[in-house]
Amino acid sequence: MADEPVPRIPAAIPATLVAEELATTGEVAAGTAPAGIPGRERGDRIRTVVTYVALFGITALFAIPFLWSVSTSFRTIADTVSGFSILPHHWTTIGYHDVLHKYHFGRYTLNSFIIAGTVTVTNLFLASIGGYAFARLKFPGREALFMLVLGTLMIPDQLRLVPLYQMLVNMLPKWVSHVGWHDASFVNRNGVILISLVSAASLFLMRQYFLTIPRDLEEAAKLDGAGYFKTYWRVMLPLAGPALAAVAILTFQGSWNSLFWPAVLLQSESQHTIPLGLTYFQQVYTTLWPQLMAASVTAILPILVLFVFFQRYFVAGVAASGVKG
Repeated sequence: MADEPVPRIPAAIPATLVAEELATTGEVAAGTAPAGIPGRERGDRIRTVVTYVALFGITALFAIPFLWSVSTSFRTIADTVSGFSILPHHWTTIGYHDVLHKYHFGRYTLNSFIIAGTVTVTNLFLASIGGYAFARLKFPGREALFMLVLGTLMIPDQLRLVPLYQMLVNMLPKWVSHVGWHDASFVNRNGVILISLVSAASLFLMRQYFLTIPRDLEEAAKLDGAGYFKTYWRVMLPLAGPALAAVAILTFQGSWNSLFWPAVLLQSESQHTIPLGLTYFQQVYTTLWPQLMAASVTAILPILVLFVFFQRYFVAGVAASGVKG
């Protein structure tokens, strides 16, 4: 018997119609993806599962200590030494009550807000205007001066302690007395604020962000008769919102958590900040863990709220600041 000729598919028939025809006749295996939609390989699915498991593990690694701190703030002293557990055996709010009423933590919080808020405002203004000058103005020694400013980041505060303290105690009061400010003292909040008026890191972030803004906007402002400061205030500063948000968050957080200079300069208990107030819960022979954790959770809340509301601008500002150097 002669072999029957194998039917050929005309070239004019689209490939999708051929696949549909084969699927209807049962020649396409069941469970395969529809034509035109490639199926996902098993290896991709396995990699996705492994990635999510790893991310969940890293998240738990960072979250468990914080959750344990929150849980400890609702425990009793006896419960804190009974062993590790995420949830307390006996819930109580005695830690928060002692923090707010017994240890004057409200006063420490107010002092922290005064110092951190003032330092943040001064950093926003001085770092932005300094960053604009380093990014846009041309003057002799600009690059060398900018490198010198960045070099201060490598000097720890402990190394600057003696000269800065001598300036605040001896030299600066004499200088300001010539302008009518007699009996001035900087061994208090004034000294802490003065040391942190502007940081090199804030100036660096602002300078890097201003470099990413097109020069056409400045040229248009010059054609309208705007000077350097008006261009900075009316044109450049409104466009630097993400960078300003990044500087505000980093500066507020750093000043809020600062311990070194407040411990050196804030000699009056009425001016102590939150980091100094936390030391009162660590006594000679014991540590008041519920009160300490309650105070820590209370201190974290302002930073957490600030970051949640400005997270989008913070990420955009840090990312844009590293685009152009």
